[in-house]
Amino acid sequence: MRNGVIAKTEMLPPISLSEMSGIKLMNRTDTKFVATMKQLNEFLLAVQGKYYIQQHNNKRIASYHTVYLDTPDYIMYTMHHNGKTRREKIRVRTYLDSKDTFLEVKNKNNHGRTKKKRIAVQGVETLLEERETIVPFLAKHAWYKLENIKPACENRFSRITLVNYGKTERLTIDFDLRFHNLVTDDRENLEGVAIIELKRDGNVPSPALNIIRDLRIRRSGFSKYCIGSALTNKGLKRNNFKERIKFIEKLEKQTT
Repeated sequence: MRNGVIAKTEMLPPISLSEMSGIKLMNRTDTKFVATMKQLNEFLLAVQGKYYIQQHNNKRIASYHTVYLDTPDYIMYTMHHNGKTRREKIRVRTYLDSKDTFLEVKNKNNHGRTKKKRIAVQGVETLLEERETIVPFLAKHAWYKLENIKPACENRFSRITLVNYGKTERLTIDFDLRFHNLVTDDRENLEGVAIIELKRDGNVPSPALNIIRDLRIRRSGFSKYCIGSALTNKGLKRNNFKERIKFIEKLEKQTT
């Protein structure tokens, strides 16, 4: 399946990282969908002639490594699980192709809008050594102090980024998801599903949304931190994620 995805990305015209950075979605709405790898292949065929694909250093599929931090009692995970509209995630993300690493704070407000702030760091293992810059950064942008959070769960995945010809929306497609819990040491892979996130400027018409509906790809929230943690740490509350996990496992079986 992955080879089919790679082949179909070669059929899309490229857009550079610098051109992508100029696309500002000022009134952005984000919507996530979960697809099988078969549906992803069909989707990539259907967007031909409508979308560019981001290309950087001759690569069209980017590799990511992310470490999520949380409090010892998992407050950030629990707030998401309990459906709190105002919530926060703190992570260290490495863009493996460029080796750039950032400490990122993501805040979601009660209107569903997400704001992200980040600062360059050497890595998750050096956060304490870099506290001179990290402590004031967290004090300004986060709800939690550096001494009150620790690495909880990490993931690795591949990402495709698309932008429509009208440059009014972006799509990120994450697949080959692999999770490792840094507390329990349990691991879980989701190699049969892809997460499609549609980011568009308000309610402008979306070619991708029509294709997603035609392919019957289901809309579903998917937090890589929360789903990864629920799958790899059986000590966490997971009642509100059970139906979502069952749905994901069903899609996995369809692929295999």
